[in-house]
Amino acid sequence: MCGIIGIVGRAAEVSGALYDGLTVLQHRGQDAAGIATEDNLKLRLHKGNGLVRDVFDVEHMAQLTGTMGIGHCRYPTAGSEGAAEAQPFYVNSPFGLMLAHNGNLTNSEALKREMFLSDLRHINTNSDSEVLLNVLAHELQEASDRYRLDEDAIFRAVAGVHRRCRGAYAAVVMIAGYGLLAFRDPYGIRPLVIGRNAAMGGTEWMVASESVAIDVLGFDLVRDVAPGEAVLIDTQGNFASRQCAEQTTQAPCMFEYVYLARPDSLMDGISVYDSRVKMGEYLAAKFRRTLPNVHPDVVIPVPDSSRPAAMQMAHCLGIPYSEGFVKNRYIGRTFIMPGQAVRRRSVRQKLNAIHQEFRGKNVLLVDDSIVRGTTSQEIVCMAREAGARKVYLASAAPPVRFANVYGIDMPTQEELIGANRTEEEINQVVGADALIYQDLEDLKAAVRSINPAINFFETSCFDGCYVTGDITAEYLSGVANKRGQPGDAEDDHDGDGGGQLDLNLVSSEQEH
Repeated sequence: MCGIIGIVGRAAEVSGALYDGLTVLQHRGQDAAGIATEDNLKLRLHKGNGLVRDVFDVEHMAQLTGTMGIGHCRYPTAGSEGAAEAQPFYVNSPFGLMLAHNGNLTNSEALKREMFLSDLRHINTNSDSEVLLNVLAHELQEASDRYRLDEDAIFRAVAGVHRRCRGAYAAVVMIAGYGLLAFRDPYGIRPLVIGRNAAMGGTEWMVASESVAIDVLGFDLVRDVAPGEAVLIDTQGNFASRQCAEQTTQAPCMFEYVYLARPDSLMDGISVYDSRVKMGEYLAAKFRRTLPNVHPDVVIPVPDSSRPAAMQMAHCLGIPYSEGFVKNRYIGRTFIMPGQAVRRRSVRQKLNAIHQEFRGKNVLLVDDSIVRGTTSQEIVCMAREAGARKVYLASAAPPVRFANVYGIDMPTQEELIGANRTEEEINQVVGADALIYQDLEDLKAAVRSINPAINFFETSCFDGCYVTGDITAEYLSGVANKRGQPGDAEDDHDGDGGGQLDLNLVSSEQEH
């Protein structure tokens, strides 16, 4: 998962708005960040490793001039964690294009070979986002009439992308001298929403991964980009859209609602907060069924994503709710930290128990999910150290048993505590007095209750069913082998990098 944003039609400089938007999408990626703008046919870019606040300073922002731009915060899955893989990516042939991408292409290796042998394009990094950009650039070249772009050519190019690319992708693309293009894969796995602001100088448009960015910047939420759809907004603020995929199925990623997205976001007509409240309601019903003789004294969430579910669970069970852990806001989300050793060490740095909330009590801990088990083991231990008599653990999501290949960092089964264990065996590893998981059908029902129009969800990490239909055992084995190589996203890393580029589209020179 990554965070992407694009703004066009703005009368004022756009870089500050992009920066503010990325800061509220920071939860989607803490590894790297980048902003690209266009100013009088010059594309300006700055990107580097680190949090948004660390990558950009006053000098960088002053150089990112222009009234159209895109931004990205990266969470690495495919590719390495080096600054070269930070986004946006740029190509100047046949048109000046900047792309920011959220998701993961499952056929990127085959596409690389195609582009080298047939399209005569060379990929410089390990990032599948650069692959997606070059596929789009080639399709634009094929669709345009003597290198002249129009609306129809752009939409036909996106149709070509859908024919060739597999996997999950939501993308924003800045086309120099033309406008902003945004599109979503035919399954709508990764989110993408549209915002509009009727400003004094005309209409401003915005696309972003989550509606929270639209809210913070004072835009009005219009709707989601539909699966397989492309939207195109020119520099004057004229809006057009077209369905570019031959077949579509709306199947948003369930893990977005469980954990990834902010609770104040609205995606695919579903309030993330409301869906998590419903998860707590269903989980309380299962707790009553499976542990009728267990009577906790208090319900305590594992902050932050589990809080709505824990509050509703406490309400339904008639048990007091309490905040038992204090979170260090200066430690990032351990789930998206690279390296198991880093994640384990960071749990204790991130959470500290309030001892009086545990001492002498039977405690029900509620977490949003249990992926590798690192956090669960540590918090159960922390609860006991704080004086809890009994520690029960409830997960608002089912056991994570299978690899995710659509942009979430859990691609090998060996890392997953639930991959080859029963729930009782998982509990023995975690060390709780009892453990319950949400049933998958209850999880689907909880989220669907907020928007009954959505019939399918991407739930492969729970059930092993991959909606794109192209994932084989050989593919999963290849992903696992690749992650064992140096430079993969699982390695610990330090350092910073990046640079400022001023890309002159007339001469195609890069000035550093």
